Amino acid sequence: MTDSPVALITGGGSGIGAAVARQLLDAGHRVAVTGRGEPRLRAFREGLGNPDGLLTIVGNTAEYDDVQAAVAATLKEFGRLDTVVANAGSATHDSVAEGDPAGWTDMVLTNVLGPALLIRASVDALKETRGRIVLVGSVAGFVNTPGNLYGATKWAVTGLAENTRRQVTEWGVGVTLVAPGRVETPFWDGLGSLPPGHLLTADQIADTVVWAIRQPAGVDVNTVVVRPVGQPN
Repeated sequence: MTDSPVALITGGGSGIGAAVARQLLDAGHRVAVTGRGEPRLRAFREGLGNPDGLLTIVGNTAEYDDVQAAVAATLKEFGRLDTVVANAGSATHDSVAEGDPAGWTDMVLTNVLGPALLIRASVDALKETRGRIVLVGSVAGFVNTPGNLYGATKWAVTGLAENTRRQVTEWGVGVTLVAPGRVETPFWDGLGSLPPGHLLTADQIADTVVWAIRQPAGVDVNTVVVRPVGQPN
């Protein structure tokens, strides 16, 4: 286990992040996951049988001290860091013309600042392993939607991925943006119901993330957009 790869996943206690963590653990990786709520992280860990290769860390992905502490804890526990997955995100499900600005600050900081802080905190460790940064974006970061501020945060993530790649590729670090379409996750809880039509599962998106992480050395898969069949936009 001491030589097995190590991944740090933000927002890893549920949804896509939890699915990625489970698949990486099954593939022999050691995994650290962060989240704001200790009960959810504890339930996730216990649901997997408290595996030795899993570290759970309470913290806010939009607070640099918390992100630095998560990276440091991962390195202390496992001795290396090969992959970071910026998965934590939120949506207010409203519009710039009619929405409630009270929720916007947290959404923008989590969705845009959070990935940037994770990159900053982990890049030195990733240089050592010639590792990979995975950013979980969204189809909303490629397709305009009327009034969609959440979509604007994901456009920022789309830009962050390529801007980061252009800097870190010379250090041997890969960058992958995975942009899901509609996925059945807690993301939709704020709406009170799932959207109509076929939805992907969190495990199907995790398949893509893990595929990108496990590419051969020297291969850098940069942008993958994954929609369910039937989603037109």
